[in-house]
Amino acid sequence: MKLATLCYVQRGNQVLMLHRIKKANDIHQGKWNGLGGKLEPGESPERCVIREVREESGLEISQPQYRGLLVFVDFKEEDWYVWVYTASRFAGELTESAEGALAWVDADKITSLPLWESDHVFLPWLQQPGVFSARFVYRGETMQSYEVSFYPPP
Repeated sequence: MKLATLCYVQRGNQVLMLHRIKKANDIHQGKWNGLGGKLEPGESPERCVIREVREESGLEISQPQYRGLLVFVDFKEEDWYVWVYTASRFAGELTESAEGALAWVDADKITSLPLWESDHVFLPWLQQPGVFSARFVYRGETMQSYEVSFYPPP
């Protein structure tokens, strides 16, 4: 089981996205993702997301907003638990990422990028108030099904 975070840094109507094209043996190779990564031993999800955004972009986010939990079953033969955040308060300048190319993307253009199937499902949830909990079942790289709960319910 893998534990990770994911953050969508927002600037006006744009979201900072990472095109995963640099790292060898990257399970996200060629895809566009938010920023984030695996929790270190003893690290909370909030501390992890702040550290990962800093390491991947040079930006120092403050007050990340918890948006939900994603559970990916059998994703690349492993289960993943991913805490999702958004952040609109940050300081600093973008730096080059060792994992890919960073770009501010208009929010309404994100779904036209190469994304995981599940991203097409959950990214619109970030535009709604509240918190979600979702379970996505994958077989290899193909999403088989998903279920979601919203708090409070819509």
